[in-house]
Amino acid sequence: MSDEFRSGFVCFVGRPNTGKSTLTNALVGQKVAITSNRPQTTRHTIRGIVHRENFQIVLVDTPGLHRPRTLLGKRLNELVKDTYSEVDVIGFCIPADEGIGPGDRWIFEQISAVAPRTTLIVVVTKTDKVSREKVAEQLIAVQEEFGAKAADIVPVSATAGQQIDVLTDVLVSHLEPGPAFYPDGELTDEPEEVLMAELIREAALEGVRDELPHSLAVVIDEVEEREGRPEDDPLLDVRAILYVERDSQKGIVIGKGGARLREVGTAARHQIEKLLGTKVFLELRVKVAKNWQRDPKQLGRLGF
Repeated sequence: MSDEFRSGFVCFVGRPNTGKSTLTNALVGQKVAITSNRPQTTRHTIRGIVHRENFQIVLVDTPGLHRPRTLLGKRLNELVKDTYSEVDVIGFCIPADEGIGPGDRWIFEQISAVAPRTTLIVVVTKTDKVSREKVAEQLIAVQEEFGAKAADIVPVSATAGQQIDVLTDVLVSHLEPGPAFYPDGELTDEPEEVLMAELIREAALEGVRDELPHSLAVVIDEVEEREGRPEDDPLLDVRAILYVERDSQKGIVIGKGGARLREVGTAARHQIEKLLGTKVFLELRVKVAKNWQRDPKQLGRLGF
């Protein structure tokens, strides 16, 4: 590889919960994509930006590709496929602790059909969860199944930080020489309100064993600086609305006596303060928008 500056767009794909968002955050070195052990938690194309002296990787984080059951599902899939055809490298994520299944093969077929000329590498994720022997077995299985079309196969653990530098080098090796797309120091091009909404959504999904992920949307209603604060100690008032589809789900989000919503608010506020670098007063309200996932008007209003 020459010393020329390289840049390009990279997208991680795979079944839900294969570690795509965690990998994005590990490469960027800061939280820009929400992570959750619930499938279908990423809704927006959040770009994380990896800067080094001689390259810039722009990571495009998409929802997991899945067989859609609702209008929201169809729109998310369209977003994913559009992204596939526009990036330079696709990293196909397969976890080390699960066998290759029909879902993986289906996604591989979709990638091959939509983006036949895009460079494909396979990333075997979550290697910290299994023994070295198991990792080796998975790498052999991946080679047999997808090796003919994959330019590289890289095992990593994003949570343990293993092989992240190796993966970075591999990604850069497949990018063309070109200019930086974003100024040095910028980590994402998503508006702060989108990131705030995603952080609130992540906190609300934590520990919920219901079908809530698909039914929860967060809209930032208002962001304003609190008046009369000293200049060296500003406070930002953030008001957000959490939309669910049914009254029963509203009860789950709020919890007994509002206890769960307070926990969500505390967890999200800490993350938002880290993101913005300033104190935040966070006010959360929960509203029911009946069957919003199937209603084009409501989908539009909620940002989809």
